[in-house]
Amino acid sequence: MGRVSAVPIPQPRAETTADATRRRAVRSLGIALLLGAAGSAVVLIASGQTWADGSAAVAGGIVSLHAGGRDITGVPAALAIAGLAALVAVFAVRTGGRLLVSALLALSGAGAALAALIGASDSSALNDEAARTTGDTAATVDALTHTAWPYVTAAGGVLILLAGLLALRYGSHWPTMSGRYERDGTPRAARVRKPSARPAKATGPAADPDRPEDIWKALDRGEDPTG
Repeated sequence: MGRVSAVPIPQPRAETTADATRRRAVRSLGIALLLGAAGSAVVLIASGQTWADGSAAVAGGIVSLHAGGRDITGVPAALAIAGLAALVAVFAVRTGGRLLVSALLALSGAGAALAALIGASDSSALNDEAARTTGDTAATVDALTHTAWPYVTAAGGVLILLAGLLALRYGSHWPTMSGRYERDGTPRAARVRKPSARPAKATGPAADPDRPEDIWKALDRGEDPTG
């Protein structure tokens, strides 16, 4: 019997360190984009909701008072917009600039969360509303209660913070915007106009400005009868 040669079975290629780093970078990029976009949306929506309720005594009864998040503090919404801009800018810069923008993203999330937590127990906005409603500058709000929206806003800020931390850790491996359309300051070569293959139009005799028919004929030929 003839000898049967064994066919080698191809083995799967072992994952290199570069492959593992690239895979983690791609995964972290998707997670950071999701966290940053979701966190900014949560902060912007939640900061526009009612954060505090109360009442004030006026002549003839009691009036209900309400204060929205942006009446109490506009910091979370402003930082959410700044964080969203930083998330986009991460892909437009390189090296040191990317590190700086990533830090700005993380700080925006931390600041939004902290401002929301501070505003969760704030009563100054409702006190001002009570003074305007009653006409008494010394009036304060009664039966003050707070909703859960400040804490939802803080949670959105934490999501932005996590996106910034991911950018700080893995941002150096993320892709950047193509430099194809970026100008490097090198002067461009002047474009050479190709000679036209169209034959020049024959010009007729000069138009007599006192003869209207000559003027119309010159216009038909594409000439300036006044030249």
